[in-house]
Amino acid sequence: MQVNTQIMTATICLILAQAVGAAVTPEEANTLGTHLTPMGAERNGNRDNTIPAWQGGLKTPPACYKKEEGRLCDPFANEKPLFSIDAGNMQQYGDRLSEGQKALLKRYPGYRMDVYPSHRTAALPQWLYENTANNAVRAHTTGGGIGLQNASAGTPFPIPKDGYEAMWNHLTRYLGQARTSISDTYNVDAAGNATLAVRTKSLEDFPYYDRKKTDAEVLWRLRHNYVAPARQAGWGIILIDYVNAASKGRRAWQYLPGQRRVKLAPDLAFDTPATQNAGAAFYDDIFMFNGSMERFDFKLIGKKEIFIPYNTYKWGWTATVKDILKPQFVNPDVMRWELHRVWVVEATLKSDARHGYSKRRFYLDEDTWIAVLNENYDARGELWRTAAMSVTPNYDVLVPGGNTHVYYDLNSGAYSHISMVNEHKIDYLGPQPDTAFAPDALAGAGIR
Repeated sequence: MQVNTQIMTATICLILAQAVGAAVTPEEANTLGTHLTPMGAERNGNRDNTIPAWQGGLKTPPACYKKEEGRLCDPFANEKPLFSIDAGNMQQYGDRLSEGQKALLKRYPGYRMDVYPSHRTAALPQWLYENTANNAVRAHTTGGGIGLQNASAGTPFPIPKDGYEAMWNHLTRYLGQARTSISDTYNVDAAGNATLAVRTKSLEDFPYYDRKKTDAEVLWRLRHNYVAPARQAGWGIILIDYVNAASKGRRAWQYLPGQRRVKLAPDLAFDTPATQNAGAAFYDDIFMFNGSMERFDFKLIGKKEIFIPYNTYKWGWTATVKDILKPQFVNPDVMRWELHRVWVVEATLKSDARHGYSKRRFYLDEDTWIAVLNENYDARGELWRTAAMSVTPNYDVLVPGGNTHVYYDLNSGAYSHISMVNEHKIDYLGPQPDTAFAPDALAGAGIR
């Protein structure tokens, strides 16, 4: 699926004639698909060739892939690390490490980062690239950045001008039109004991990516049904986020099996401890950040070359839970770090807002807009939690990944490993009916 830059340029020029209040200039928009990739990343590699040029990404499954198994194999399984970073040599690589990574290296003597050759494997559907070009000249934010208008079925701001636009790119990152999965969340305490917090059967729907709609009202819909352990089985939640968050906030419901009823749950947002991982992270921590941006001021710091989790097929797919979960941190043997460019966004709590974090920092992969690292600071301004989420492309359906993630609590020494599909699978679907996310559907699925 080679990107046709002539078609891309013609598409951009056509909409430029109709664009009013476009987010970018015509000259900037015309760089999409030429100097920049269709997603707004730098097409060329870096000066020393440690980051390669983007050449379209991984668009076809490798030879090891078996479709009937419904799982991804590792196309880079035979590669060896170029070098490793630990507490002893971290100063040598300090300018390419996040503050969260430095904190983990300092805290845990056995923690290390194995760095592999970089591969820019991100590849998305051609229609999404075309819609991204359309969005570039017409999309804009509302309500001081927390709402989105005139964007659909693509990245809204491939050439972002501020932190809100960059974070909207993460919130609208492509995860397919809908998907269902079974995943596990484990908590590992400071003593190294791993406990299954919850096994979740999930249905996610992304009306924003329904190609038949040009003005989707709903951004994301999630239905979680908890199936294990026994103390959690039968519980369920529905979350619905809207494209125009400035005028319509999250809608949420919860099914309580003991009461056998569904009730509105407006608190399932922001810094409410997330029940699905036993309170080890907040609701807006899931997938690194979700929900409304209304409580923080988001500032675009700029671009940076750092080591991020990328192409981690072993961590996200082929390794067992036993191999992954080790005391204090995820087993370094299953992790893969590569050098890539990221956009850095810093969020500061508004003076009139309440939240458990006073400051947050996000690192967004330039090729996919997935937030791959973050750092979260407490009310004293001390680094409290740091997290990592991988870009692991689903080459069979052209979805760039972004599912399994880990949150480290630097105060307690515990960590939470969220949305593990390693011993399960993900099925990608077409757009789902509204009835699948009605409270009645939650009640029917949650009865035990």
